[in-house]
Amino acid sequence: MLMVDGRVIASAGLPAEQVPAALSGTAYELTHATIDGHATGQLVLGRSGAPFTDEEICLFRGMARVLGLSLHTLQVAEAERVRAGLFDRLTRVQRLIARRAPLPQILDAITAGAAELLDVEMAALNLLERDDPGVGSMVSSVGFPPGLAPRMQRVPLPSAGVAGLAILGNELVLVEDYASSPIAIPEVVSASLKAVMAVPVHENGEVVGCLSVGTYAAPREWDKSAQEVLLAFAEHVSLALTDAQTLAAMDQAFHDSLTGLASRALFLTRMERAFEAGAGTAMLFVDLDRFKVVNDSLGHAAGDQLLQQVAERIQTCLRSGDTAARLGGDEFAVLLPNGAGIEEAVPVAKRILETLRQPFDLAGKETFISCSIGVAYSVTCGPQELMVRADLAMYHAKKQGKDRYEIFVPALQASFEAGLQLEADLRRAVVRHEFQLRYQPIVHLRTGEITGLEALVRWQHPERGVIPPLDFIPLAEETGMIVPIGEWVLREACRSAATWNARRTGQRPLSVSVNMSAVQLDQGNLTAVVSSALNNSDLPAGCLVLELTESLLVDHRASTLRQLEEIKALGVRLAIDDFGTGYSSLAYLRRFPIDIIKIDKSFVDDVGDEPAAAALTHGIIQLGQALSLSTIAEGIEDQGQLTELTDGNCELGQGYYFAEPLTEGATTELLFPAQ
Repeated sequence: MLMVDGRVIASAGLPAEQVPAALSGTAYELTHATIDGHATGQLVLGRSGAPFTDEEICLFRGMARVLGLSLHTLQVAEAERVRAGLFDRLTRVQRLIARRAPLPQILDAITAGAAELLDVEMAALNLLERDDPGVGSMVSSVGFPPGLAPRMQRVPLPSAGVAGLAILGNELVLVEDYASSPIAIPEVVSASLKAVMAVPVHENGEVVGCLSVGTYAAPREWDKSAQEVLLAFAEHVSLALTDAQTLAAMDQAFHDSLTGLASRALFLTRMERAFEAGAGTAMLFVDLDRFKVVNDSLGHAAGDQLLQQVAERIQTCLRSGDTAARLGGDEFAVLLPNGAGIEEAVPVAKRILETLRQPFDLAGKETFISCSIGVAYSVTCGPQELMVRADLAMYHAKKQGKDRYEIFVPALQASFEAGLQLEADLRRAVVRHEFQLRYQPIVHLRTGEITGLEALVRWQHPERGVIPPLDFIPLAEETGMIVPIGEWVLREACRSAATWNARRTGQRPLSVSVNMSAVQLDQGNLTAVVSSALNNSDLPAGCLVLELTESLLVDHRASTLRQLEEIKALGVRLAIDDFGTGYSSLAYLRRFPIDIIKIDKSFVDDVGDEPAAAALTHGIIQLGQALSLSTIAEGIEDQGQLTELTDGNCELGQGYYFAEPLTEGATTELLFPAQ
């Protein structure tokens, strides 16, 4: 009988697993088979009857020594086989990591290799979820019964058995008889798993999961060799995870995750290299027009889809060696190195403009956008300065009407610096109350009666004098300063109108019109602002008119319509300013709760001289009448215009023919001359 570590390995003439104590009363001899100097085995020889002779005992002990040597040779050969298999498997994993194979492929190779080399039927890799580190998800496995795999796919750590213990304790866990383990999972016991071993895996030193193996054959003692094999595979999981994280960080640093284009960091790096080469470098700064409208109306998912399609189209316009980058939001850039100048950059800009004019398919909806492009070129200015120049040229393109490119010239820099100074002055003006209101009368064209006034803001600059609205309103909208300015205008206009109406005893109350900016609507609290201005001034809501531009309505969002309906519910009237200069007017007259249309001055200018202008103006008037809308003609300057408009049944008008915009005091004198 051969015994190793107290267990019967082989026997002849005895029942299986018969222990030596059962041989009592029988003559037997005992000797030890020593391997590598350690007594790990016993060769037991028993015989009934006569005892063994000295010669037999000597021969028996010789046989034990030969057996020990044979076992040692077999152990060495087995260890070498395991080492060779481990080396081969880990080399394959290392090759996968080195050639940047997909992470799931690497992890599958590790679990399969561990199962094969340890001669087990089951292996699994569980990783902690990024957004819920208290839960482990099985990301790779072999040998799981079909019914058990879904149950083990996502398990909270306290319920994860051996795997959870390995993660929580950050240590190797051995279970030689799984069914009797206090941390056994009942479903796994039912699947007849007999023994399990689990070891934690790490990412940058932190425990992020565990690699476990198991067998369905029989309870198993996990010797040191098996433990070392599993530890080696776990280390390679850690290596793969850390390498994947590094690659992801590098890719995130140098490439835009949404579009795959170069990031700002990579773009600047390539710009620096281009300047170091000493040749000229050109750059395009590309900004999408009206992207916010698409994003707000169709949703962020559609906005992301649009950015991806834009990136693909931009890349088709580049030359070999050019770099396209997404700088953030809806801003893109193109680098043209190797001596490229304006002559090379302009054709690329034209191709980008043309390709972005073509329709985009966003979830089945045909969508149109355009872009504004700034072009800059330099040999010596440096990457950051070149980017600033291209940016300035792009903003100039937007100011010139969008959907175009502009080339940087030094005058743009001076204009930009002047704009910065104006912005600083504008911010101070809000604090110092440098704004004033002018009121232009709105007159009933047949009777000449003043029925209302339009409030127009002016900026009384302490050094530059009166600054007209066109010189500061666009800047105020761009910087957001239009919000406090607009609120002040609304409060002052309501206060003045209420004061005048209080003196007009027995007369029809005057209305006051105030222009509204899209930026003010975007704040989301315009209804509350309007309500507050009315309540604080005691002005009836029906005496307030808010003027909206056609472009604001065209570029509206759902929240815009909702706010306008809320304001309308207060009793405030709504007017479309500069009617006829935008597009889709008829559709928005039907959709929005409009009360008044104001005919743009460009139509009124030629109404007495050009039949076409007269026909268009009369058409707008008739449209208003058909829709029960009041019409106000803007910019009336002479008797001929007044006559033509009156004959065309235009109800109201305003312009220098009646009065220029007046101060509050001058308006009071106009309204109450005898007083």
